[in-house]
Amino acid sequence: MAGKKVLIIYAHQEPRSFNGCLKKVAVETLSKQGCSVTVSDLYAMDFEPRATRNDITGPLSNPEVFSYGVEAYEACKKQSLTSDIVDEQKKVQEADLVIFQFPLYWFSVPAILKGWMDRVLCQGFAFDLPGFYDSGFLKGKLALLSITTGSTAEMYTKTGVSGDFKYFLWPLQVAIALHPTPSPHSFPRCKMRWD
Repeated sequence: MAGKKVLIIYAHQEPRSFNGCLKKVAVETLSKQGCSVTVSDLYAMDFEPRATRNDITGPLSNPEVFSYGVEAYEACKKQSLTSDIVDEQKKVQEADLVIFQFPLYWFSVPAILKGWMDRVLCQGFAFDLPGFYDSGFLKGKLALLSITTGSTAEMYTKTGVSGDFKYFLWPLQVAIALHPTPSPHSFPRCKMRWD
């Protein structure tokens, strides 16, 4: 891993939490291995999770009927997205590995991380049509999910009260990986490639 650039997208409110400790250990371990590590601490940054008209700094392509996806795509092409989005996109673009560190909230990511995904991984940056999944713009990058659950492992099995972990993790892995997969069975737990 020496010489690799790592971006950690960290979504937890408390630096002394288990997530905070995992992030700290990742930074220390990867740095000792010769990696350059950048952390986007979404709560500390007060990252705006809402995808709104305010994300576009130039004129809207259709000011009468706002469509976030269309407007973000056009703004990405015209380089008229807000600086917080562009800054995060630059970090992703420069990274060889992106680690998502977060606690599981209602079988998904915290709202602040979902907002980061909605705003940063927009069409024109992470993918295009055609040009997603196998030919997406992030092809060749490695992504890793580091998730805490606050529950026992037995709760996330086929017979566990919460169900099999890989089934509710599957949509998140598809979204992050931007890679088609016929079923959750083909995903390894908590790691994937952007290619």
